Amino acid sequence: MKKHILSAVLLTLCCIVFFCVIYTAAIWGIAQLAPNHGNGETIVYEGGNYGFANVGQSFTADQYFWSRPSAVNYNAAGSAGSNKGPSNPDYLAQVQARIDTFLVHNPAIVKEHIPAELVTASGSGLDPHLSPEAANVQVARIAHIRHINEQTLTDLVKVYTESPLFGPSYVNVLKLNIALDHLK
Repeated sequence: MKKHILSAVLLTLCCIVFFCVIYTAAIWGIAQLAPNHGNGETIVYEGGNYGFANVGQSFTADQYFWSRPSAVNYNAAGSAGSNKGPSNPDYLAQVQARIDTFLVHNPAIVKEHIPAELVTASGSGLDPHLSPEAANVQVARIAHIRHINEQTLTDLVKVYTESPLFGPSYVNVLKLNIALDHLK
């Protein structure tokens, strides 16, 4: 038994040294090679600092593109999903309330055309992106409120649509809303 205890203690100490010191230092060193030295992408426009592009932010005013809902109220320190399953009555009521709210603010849209990401939170609760479809479904509301041509907004969504090498295209909501505010 002494033999096993000594081995377990040695393995524990080796894991602590590796994962708490060596691995952490290696990841930190690699992050220093990235733009902004691993501190995330800060959006600066015309001298103003607007926040981080990789963390979702709350936009609920009618004159902006709405963000994906967050299960953690966009608190990056508490990143998490809701952990409620699709048959949970509380979850279903929450999603239905989001659908109802969306329909009140977007009367030209029918329920079937609302992308799921506009009424469900992401796994992290901090997703900064929407699909181009989720952005485009909001164009009519924003065009009406801001008195802007719908085609201008559709073109703006296209400009801010990013297409990665793998995976679906997406739109960063913060970048899109900053550009929206600076439309001439």
